[in-house]
Amino acid sequence: MLTPEELERYARHIVMREVGGPGQGKLKAARVLVIGAGGLGAPLLLYLAAAGVGTIGVVDDDQVALSNLQRQVIFSTEDVGASKAERAAQAIARLNPHVKFEVHNERLNAGNAMPLIGSYDVVADGSDNFATRYLVADACYLAKKPLVTAALGVFDGSLTTIRAHEKRADGTPNPTYRCLFPEPPPAGTVPACSEAGILGALPGILGSMMALEVIREIVGFGEGLIGRLLMIDARSMRFETLDYAWDSDNPLSGESATIVDLSGNY
Repeated sequence: MLTPEELERYARHIVMREVGGPGQGKLKAARVLVIGAGGLGAPLLLYLAAAGVGTIGVVDDDQVALSNLQRQVIFSTEDVGASKAERAAQAIARLNPHVKFEVHNERLNAGNAMPLIGSYDVVADGSDNFATRYLVADACYLAKKPLVTAALGVFDGSLTTIRAHEKRADGTPNPTYRCLFPEPPPAGTVPACSEAGILGALPGILGSMMALEVIREIVGFGEGLIGRLLMIDARSMRFETLDYAWDSDNPLSGESATIVDLSGNY
């Protein structure tokens, strides 16, 4: 049930045929876990909170650095040196007091991934390394949770939604993250953000699109990015979409799957 204050706060959603009161009620009841409060996580958290997602959790054990402020817009100069998760919670409380914010001031690993992910309805991964992306994607499959995942380059980014625990209308399984990217690139071939740099506004674009995709998953309107990889080239402002499908040889949901838990290395 939405309070009179919530009805006013979310009025622009409620007048939409695709959302309305029932859709806003779904957002209020939803639990979303965000992996990382960095460049992608910052706008993602703000827009999820503004949209009225009832419970938002964030997993991040890092502290705010001055160099983060060029793109991580949820923080301010006064936050430098403080816990990202804690300061994100304070920012969300100022933005929308109706949102419950759950702080997980820890690093995601094979030991805590399943209980953390299993307690939420949707997971949004804004992590900045391949090991975490594979860990999150595998855990979401095993926990039967939808995943919205994105990645950034210097001038480029990509976004997709994964519901690998479900099947398409024709009975074919939905693809996994490993169907799209069978293996991470060799170590050292992709420079870190601190080495290559990143255009500050780009995470804002992609993080906002992650929020849109999460909202779409919760409310259930439109056509999502399941089996489609959205790619952004900020140099030429070009958006392209690549279709991808289930790979029967993938080790997670393939015909001879070898990954049955998170005991492997990530």
